[in-house]
Amino acid sequence: MFAVLGASGNTGKVVAETLLSQNKKVRVVMHDVAKGQVWKEAGADVSVADVEDSAALTRAFSDTEGAYVLLPPNFSSTHVRADNNRRTGTIAAAIEAAGVPHVVLLSSIGAQQAEGTGPVLGLHDAEAVFTRGRAAATFVRAAYFMENWGGALFGVAQGVLPSFLLADKTIPLVATRDIGIAAARLLAEGGSGKRVIELAGPREYSPRDVAAALARAVGKPIAVQEAPEDAMEPALAAAGMNAEWTRLFKELTHGLNTGIVVWEGGHPLWRGETDIQTVLSALLGK
Repeated sequence: MFAVLGASGNTGKVVAETLLSQNKKVRVVMHDVAKGQVWKEAGADVSVADVEDSAALTRAFSDTEGAYVLLPPNFSSTHVRADNNRRTGTIAAAIEAAGVPHVVLLSSIGAQQAEGTGPVLGLHDAEAVFTRGRAAATFVRAAYFMENWGGALFGVAQGVLPSFLLADKTIPLVATRDIGIAAARLLAEGGSGKRVIELAGPREYSPRDVAAALARAVGKPIAVQEAPEDAMEPALAAAGMNAEWTRLFKELTHGLNTGIVVWEGGHPLWRGETDIQTVLSALLGK
């Protein structure tokens, strides 16, 4: 039996579906009981637990040979790192109490850095916590999600792709589907000790590459509209994001632009098969 957190999200859903397709026993750990019925019909066991409920998580993780865990963003938080550390501690304690032998953590590119990476700092901390644990741990340091570009697609009607990233700087991107497939593979293979897998898509992309793929998807020219980093916080605040998250996302963007948020190196680099145009077409409903 494998436990999967976040099965109602992009990566966890794929982890669970992939394992079920391989006739593996799966227990999805859900926050919302109403979303569990579809998983029961698919053949999964369903456990209802909040990521801050240690007792419920311990029950959910019991009698499993591996668990996929992640820290879903809480955009209402005004103390993101502290809140993530608390949630990490709860999840890790439940893993220990349940005696799970192997945990696969969704981490991030740049998680080796102790500063300058915005929201990724919570994953730097999480890796440290699971490194100290008894369970074998595999840290999937995923690249920048291709799906993150969905937030910029409002510019398509005007023929632009707004970006705070440097238009011509290539960075690793990965589709969330490929993250789920990789995590399912890692769970099925099992693990020993502590290790890092760096995970990216077929190749690196610049915002200009993304705009070109978007142009092919919509059938009209799309130009990158590069904005200065200092404009990011006011723009996100105007969209309703709180000051803590606007600060963190600006720091992450600066880290990507300046090369702070990069691979550590010295670890296996896995590449998924999904390209950016496939993801953009799906986001556009094409």
